[in-house]
Amino acid sequence: MDEAEKVVERLRRISELNRIEAAPARLLEELRELVGEAEGWADVEGDARARAAALELGQALDRGGSARSDSPRGQEGEVSHRVGVH
Repeated sequence: MDEAEKVVERLRRISELNRIEAAPARLLEELRELVGEAEGWADVEGDARARAAALELGQALDRGGSARSDSPRGQEGEVSHRVGVH
């Protein structure tokens, strides 16, 4: 499975957990895994901006807060609320 497929599959799992209203701790666990996979994908693609964004989201998860408001995803980076994966 390539890096992009890993990210897509993780997003599907997160979406399903969100749909069934899984425990926040379970969602956070999946989000942490997603960040690592996104970092791997960014590394493979050689995209410095994507790598920086993935690292920032990982740091936000570690803080239990949100990504910078001026980041490309803005308020969507918040992890203290249910995740909306489209």
